[in-house]
Amino acid sequence: MSAAKLIQLDEPTLTFGYQQRMEHPKDGLFLFGPLPDPAHPAEMRIGVVGTEEGLAYFREWAKSIRGFLPSANPDAAHHASWPGFEAVFDTAWPENPITEIKVDPKVLASTIRISNRHEAVSKAVSLFEDPIRRYLRHNEAPPTMWFVVIPEEIHRFGRPKSTVPQAERVQGNAFLTRKSGKKVLEMGSLFPEDREAAEIYRYELNFHHQLKAKLLDEKAVIQIVRETTLTPEKFLDDRGKPLRATQDPATIAWNLCTTAFFKSSGKPWKLADIRPGVCYVGLVFKKDDTALGGANACCGAQMFLDSGDGVVFRGAVGPWYSEADRSFHLTKAKAAELMTLVVDAYRDLHGSPPAELFIHGKARFSDDEWEGFTSSVPTETQLVGVRIRPTTELKLYRLGKKPVLRGTAYLASPRLGYLWTKGFIPRLATYPGWEVPNPLLVEIHRGEADLQRVMSDVMGLTKINFNACVFADGLPVTLKFADAVGDILTAAPVGDLPPLPFRHYI
Repeated sequence: MSAAKLIQLDEPTLTFGYQQRMEHPKDGLFLFGPLPDPAHPAEMRIGVVGTEEGLAYFREWAKSIRGFLPSANPDAAHHASWPGFEAVFDTAWPENPITEIKVDPKVLASTIRISNRHEAVSKAVSLFEDPIRRYLRHNEAPPTMWFVVIPEEIHRFGRPKSTVPQAERVQGNAFLTRKSGKKVLEMGSLFPEDREAAEIYRYELNFHHQLKAKLLDEKAVIQIVRETTLTPEKFLDDRGKPLRATQDPATIAWNLCTTAFFKSSGKPWKLADIRPGVCYVGLVFKKDDTALGGANACCGAQMFLDSGDGVVFRGAVGPWYSEADRSFHLTKAKAAELMTLVVDAYRDLHGSPPAELFIHGKARFSDDEWEGFTSSVPTETQLVGVRIRPTTELKLYRLGKKPVLRGTAYLASPRLGYLWTKGFIPRLATYPGWEVPNPLLVEIHRGEADLQRVMSDVMGLTKINFNACVFADGLPVTLKFADAVGDILTAAPVGDLPPLPFRHYI
């Protein structure tokens, strides 16, 4: 490629049912159903945890998604009716879950309002975590996944920057401040009660992340959902009027049911034109405020295959974050260790190493990092490092009222270009956004590859988000969930976990 040029990439297609191809996940699932797979669940095996009201809301919602839900706007191409769970996935949704576990609403309300926020979130998490652990300990055929239905007060007060009004605060039992607790964790203490009291400061101040992280050792798959998401009409807003949901019931059904099917080991769809032997890895970094011993960040990797399913590898915690350039970088040894895990896992699944291995990151890879990655990858594997990040440094406009088409690409050089993964979508007859769409900067930073092919791969990877049932995302799946995975990896001292499927983290 000798000169800069503007091109239009084809919209990637997805495979459903028995090799039928469609652009839109909803079209493919409606017409052909999910992929056939030995792990396809015949019936959803679900456990539900919540207050008595929360359980009732879940039952009502579950009844509704077993049947038809009309589109919010039949004239809008981006809206679709919900045909019913079994009609979409060829999997039965039973009238009753395997188990329902009640949480005392008064105890929960009092606990989440404890003045010490670390104590409040930790104890609130335990009200859901402990009964799940007990059930898993005493039952040989546990649910495949758990719905954790939370009241709005948990969403409101169970986040890092939330504050409880002074009049509602409850006195807890914590006698160490965060500063004192961190000192005990760093320096140790002769008194076991001090060490025990300091434990709450090893966990991130986030109910959602902490619950998922604490149950990783049980390999429990969790879907946390708010009561107001399931039955918004049961609640009033600040003006005393029925709460208006951010999405209509049919859209909520498409999104929640797709992730539930995926988390129950189903395969909704996969990319149609993926090359054999290709593997994509997204690097995960997260600053870790709970780490001890001078470490300031946790690293990890997400490996994605053509099916869209992925495996998460937890790397080392260490001083990976540099304040000087505000970026994360591994040492050569740790980069080699992390990539060894990835290559070994791929070989275990396929019997041979990948033919092509693309590492996606938001920052350029250092020389030490790349030497470490290269040392762990077999010589027959083509290794390519790609930097991908959203940017506002280039805008592109069309004549008329419609924005740039999704899939437009500006190839600035043989190794760097701009890709619009957001934009007008002909299939939807709309642009699902509000502002002028911004591109992704895509740079082949290490190794050799064709830039247009790399961009086509990125386009495809925007279409395998099983946490929702949308036409496409703005970021490829390798990077879209990097922050979410990092949040779970650093929310609790999870120790040396084996590589776990992606569904445990989203």
